[in-house]
Amino acid sequence: MSRPKLDGVAETTVPKLPDKPSAYRERNSTADRALDILGLFTTERLRVSAADVAAELGVARSTAYRYLVTLGAAGYVEEDPGGGFRLGLKVFELARLARTSYGLSTVALPVLEELSRSTGETALLTRRSGARAVCLEKEEPSGQGMRVSYERGSVMTLNAGASAWVLLAWEDPAVVRALLRAGELPRFTDASVTSESAVEARLAGIRRDGYAISYGELDPDAVGIAAPVRDDQDRVVAGVSIVAMSRRVPASQVKQLVDAVMDASRRISEMVALTAQ
Repeated sequence: MSRPKLDGVAETTVPKLPDKPSAYRERNSTADRALDILGLFTTERLRVSAADVAAELGVARSTAYRYLVTLGAAGYVEEDPGGGFRLGLKVFELARLARTSYGLSTVALPVLEELSRSTGETALLTRRSGARAVCLEKEEPSGQGMRVSYERGSVMTLNAGASAWVLLAWEDPAVVRALLRAGELPRFTDASVTSESAVEARLAGIRRDGYAISYGELDPDAVGIAAPVRDDQDRVVAGVSIVAMSRRVPASQVKQLVDAVMDASRRISEMVALTAQ
């Protein structure tokens, strides 16, 4: 069918094509099937068969086997000597890359946020750098943040505050003595520990308890509770802590806060150990 001529040329009507589906709604069925198959592997199911895949995906066994062979050619699965298919070396390589992409702050931040939210107090992640303690991360509860000496990036001495004590407590005694002699032991408040012998006694108590508590050593009205973060070799690589106003922490609440900090340190340690494997 032709429309009237425009400038001497007949205009032909072009049939309207259906709208192309959005790219966000398009799915590659082959890729979907591959992901579905990889998702079948769990701790309880370390190998799958073509029959398993066929039953789960609702396809013929020959089709399921073809999917498995394709995944095997790419290294994502491999035939298990005991029958069926198990995860292949390509998955282990991807897992290694995924683990190395996570730094300490990355794995710790969600736990810090939860710790701050559940306790209603400021949560800190600290790390030792030579004879100093560095604050890597700080999370504050909404509307209840308190002014403390530690801020992200701040550098403090190792002789004041629970956040710093846990970085030293499990260090080699000779290293601790060298660090104390290399740096200053300033007095921030009347509660600050400034003698080498007092520091050693304090560290022994922290090792015995598994955590550190400080009252007014860095900030006069603050109480700090800290626990160590360990790597896959059981070495202390950081400290996780909360800092609160002393008046908000009655003696009856201390154990509850210690338990919360210890749980946070355990969870972060597990993730740090995992990323190192």
